Amino acid sequence: MESWVADIEFERPSGVGRVMKKLLINPIGNHMPGKLLRGLLRFTRSELAKSNWIDPGGWRSMVISYDGSPERMVDRILVKSGTIPMAARNRKKLAARLIAKLIDQVEQQPAHVLCLGAGPGHIIMEAMAQAGHQAEATLVDISEDAFDYGRQLAERCGLRDRVRFIQGDVRDIKKMLDNRVDIVKMIGICEYLEDDQIVSIVKAVSGMMPPNASIVFNSLSNRHGTDAFFRRVFGLHMIHRSVEQLQSLMGQAGFCDFDSFAEPLMVYEVVVGKRGPGRENSPKGRE
Repeated sequence: MESWVADIEFERPSGVGRVMKKLLINPIGNHMPGKLLRGLLRFTRSELAKSNWIDPGGWRSMVISYDGSPERMVDRILVKSGTIPMAARNRKKLAARLIAKLIDQVEQQPAHVLCLGAGPGHIIMEAMAQAGHQAEATLVDISEDAFDYGRQLAERCGLRDRVRFIQGDVRDIKKMLDNRVDIVKMIGICEYLEDDQIVSIVKAVSGMMPPNASIVFNSLSNRHGTDAFFRRVFGLHMIHRSVEQLQSLMGQAGFCDFDSFAEPLMVYEVVVGKRGPGRENSPKGRE
């Protein structure tokens, strides 16, 4: 699998940028009074901050971070120089490439990809565009307004008839569909769920997957060094877990044979696991 991602052009901070973050930017962000920082962001009309205040970690803030060139100067500074936004763009490239390659390995075509906490679907649509084989995707997100943007995105990508949107809580996934799932995507969601919630969700989707079907998820490290800033200023309360901790949770649902791929900033690792043969299931054919 390493060869699958060898040619990805990742973003990397400059040496000067790393030193500035460690010695100046991160200490200021983590220790300056949160009320003062929030006031500054309101004064500069930061769309990134506003999006997180409305929906911490929601799809709007991710769209701004993925875009990399927002309208307001303050947001351009935050997403261009911020470690997490840069790492998130790297994660997007990495996950899209891995999912595209996994789609090409599915024998029964079109492959069916289930995306949990999908937002408007940037990663899966990029993966489907890269894949050599046909795929269909079911996107599940609690925010229905993400889908208006998602449908526009699907139209631009020529995927309108191959993408289905379902509004709902991913913890209720078993009630939403019962057809066969070849690949499950859980990028950017585990850091907002408790351990028991992850296990419950993964056990539910495992029952819709044949042996050797793939699950793709990511870990989150606190190496970004700005956790206090995001908690105090943006209201983001993310759970940092290692690859090993997540693999242990996924293993409780019968997944095994994990391969992990780190993006250059080492904030995220994208992990691919396979559904083992041990759990009984009888996935139905596609409807």
